[in-house]
Amino acid sequence: MRAPRTIAGLTATALLGALLAGCDDGSQDTGPDPRAAGQALAGALSSGDFAGVVFRGDTAGEVGADFADIVHDLAPAEPSVHAGTVRTDGATATVALNWSWPLRGSDWSYATRARMTRVDGRWQVAWDPSIVAPDLRPRERLTATTVEPRRGRILGAHGRVLVEARPVVRFGIDKSKVGPARAVASARQLARIVGVDPASYARRVQAAGDQQFVEAIVYRVGQIPSSVDGYADLPGFLAVADRLPLAPTREFAAPLLGSVGQVTAEMVQKDPEAYHPGDVAGLSGLEARYDQQLRGTPGVVVRAARPDRTGRVLHRQPAQAGEPLRLTLDEGLETLAEHLLARVRPASALVAIRPSTGEILAAANGPGNHGYNYATYGQVAPGSTFKSVSGLALLRAGLTPSTRVPCTPSITVDGKRFENYDGYPADALGRVPLRTALANSCNTAFISQRGRLHGHDLADAAAALGMGVDHDLGFPAYFGHVAPAASDTEAAADMIGQGTVLASPMAMATVLASIQSGTLVVPRLVTSVDVAPPDGVEPVSRSEAATLRGLLRGVVTSGSGRALLGLPGPPVIAKTGTAEFESDGKTLTHAWMIGAQGDLAVAVFVDRGSSGSGTAGPILEAFLRAARS
Repeated sequence: MRAPRTIAGLTATALLGALLAGCDDGSQDTGPDPRAAGQALAGALSSGDFAGVVFRGDTAGEVGADFADIVHDLAPAEPSVHAGTVRTDGATATVALNWSWPLRGSDWSYATRARMTRVDGRWQVAWDPSIVAPDLRPRERLTATTVEPRRGRILGAHGRVLVEARPVVRFGIDKSKVGPARAVASARQLARIVGVDPASYARRVQAAGDQQFVEAIVYRVGQIPSSVDGYADLPGFLAVADRLPLAPTREFAAPLLGSVGQVTAEMVQKDPEAYHPGDVAGLSGLEARYDQQLRGTPGVVVRAARPDRTGRVLHRQPAQAGEPLRLTLDEGLETLAEHLLARVRPASALVAIRPSTGEILAAANGPGNHGYNYATYGQVAPGSTFKSVSGLALLRAGLTPSTRVPCTPSITVDGKRFENYDGYPADALGRVPLRTALANSCNTAFISQRGRLHGHDLADAAAALGMGVDHDLGFPAYFGHVAPAASDTEAAADMIGQGTVLASPMAMATVLASIQSGTLVVPRLVTSVDVAPPDGVEPVSRSEAATLRGLLRGVVTSGSGRALLGLPGPPVIAKTGTAEFESDGKTLTHAWMIGAQGDLAVAVFVDRGSSGSGTAGPILEAFLRAARS
């Protein structure tokens, strides 16, 4: 009798256990896996294609359209969405969705949840805007606004601000105010008024969006030319007050510093992650080269926007201001140099270097350059200023300042006749000491000594003074070209800074700075860039430099640079130079003069002039005189 009772008790216990097992979290459920449905939803939110997701009460097309509308303003950013924990309760489930948006300046990461219901063996998603962003409500849309960072300033010597945001007025056509045809017509009229190319500007206006403002020109506040008139009545015209990074004047070191403005289509296409249409960035010069440092990192504000244009902030990433760029340019000396070049019609440049440090204090370009940076990147024959280099080569070959050399009216090399400059002093002809030949810049004397130099002797002398060996200094810099001559005629021309010899004003200022300081000088402009003499170069020795200073002092006391003799202050050393070149069938001359006084070495170049002393000399004299006042 007892055994049947035991069996009955066990059977009842087993039945109870089976009933309880049917009420757990679904671990024994053999139906569809809600995790797969959650992953499909995450994939659809990432791609924007909802065809593989079943929704409750909505079609995939309707959900796709609503989703696209919600996130439209976040384009071109695309989200990355991953399904997280899935919690089930019978026929319902909740899936966690982990979002990440690669917005400008930062990633926006957050989590949302989606509810699912199992119907007829399939998990259906209940679509709601809160799936896209936390607490997002119906009819709200996501908007992202870029917060532009404050651009870093460009600083000069003594921390003086050279480039900072200054007030400007942008002139342009606002296409939202007029129809397409009228906008193009107004663009042509505005272009003619402000002096930009009408066809080019009209094409830009035509290609722009219907709501876009298309800039034609930017004026500094208070500097709108009086000749500009009649623009205000043009249909679609708009003047926008703004601030742009600008130097003290429009001309101030412009070819070197460069400009800042709206990015070009080419810049956006080349680096779409860094640049977006409408961004402001460095377009040329140092502003472009150091744009990443100066520009900083944009911030972003994401809002949930309502139809009535109100909204709330969902995410905010502050902008990070750009870092300053520190230069060695001296505002006063740069302004002085540009003032002295302002009335020079041909291309011209002036470079001033501090010999003790190599700091470039001025790198001025004249208006005749038309935006080209002759100062540090010009590539022209230096003429007789190069005799400071060939003079060193001859000293190394065994000559002394007292060595007599033949200064004849002319010399012929392989059929080519070389002469001295017009007006060469007759009493300086004959067998004269090297110091006299250099003081009066006797071409024939230097050419007569070409046979004392071999192979790389001339190039090595140039390198010893900082010329002819290129290296990256963080800005456009041309150090010149001095190579072994290919013929005797070329060797003759090279001795007097013509032939294949090329230099920039910066290179010739460097040569004189090295002589003045007694050691090889490497010019510096960007303080964050470490500079050092190039490897494998035997620098000028102190004794060699002292001898060269004596020779170049003779140019001032008894030679072609006597106009500098009356300058107050420490003794001045100098060298004049001209270099012939052909243009339109005419033989013209570049005019040069280099000079140093105290801790200042200067090179002046004028593309077309009568002589070094007559054309470049007065500019050099005025600069040295004013620089000490």
